[in-house]
Amino acid sequence: MKVSDLARAAGVTGETVRHYTREGLLHPRRDPGNGYQLYDPDDLNRLRFIQRARTLGFSLREVREILEHADHGDSPCPMVRDLLAARLPDIHARIRELQALATRMERALETWRDMPDGTPDGHSLCRLIESLPMEDDGTPAHTP
Repeated sequence: MKVSDLARAAGVTGETVRHYTREGLLHPRRDPGNGYQLYDPDDLNRLRFIQRARTLGFSLREVREILEHADHGDSPCPMVRDLLAARLPDIHARIRELQALATRMERALETWRDMPDGTPDGHSLCRLIESLPMEDDGTPAHTP
C-alpha cells in the first residue's frame, strides 16, 4: 500500500501517515523502482493501534515506548497501566478546573445579562470583566 492507501484504510490523512513514519512509529519499505514508501497490512494494524493509544491520551513518545516493548517481545501492558494510573489524577484535576471555569462563565453571563456595554474611556476597558469580584489573591471570587 502507498501512503494514500494506508491513510484511506485507517481513516487518517496522508500527512498523519507520513508524520508517524518520520517519528519512527511506522516502518515502510521502499519500492526500488520509484522510491515510494510501501506499507503492508502489519503497518495498518500498527497505525490503528497508534490511533487507539492516542485516544487514550498517550503521547507519541509514550506510543513509541509501547511499540518498542512490543517489538522486542516484551509486554507493554504493565507500563500502559502504570502510565494511565499516574495520569488519571491529573485528568480529574483538569476536569474540576474546567468545571469551575464553566461555572464562573455561566455566573458572569447571568450577572452581565442586563448590564450596559459601556465604551472604553481611559479608566475602563470593559465594564463587564471589570465588574467581576476578585479574591485578595487575584483569583475570581466564588459568588453564589
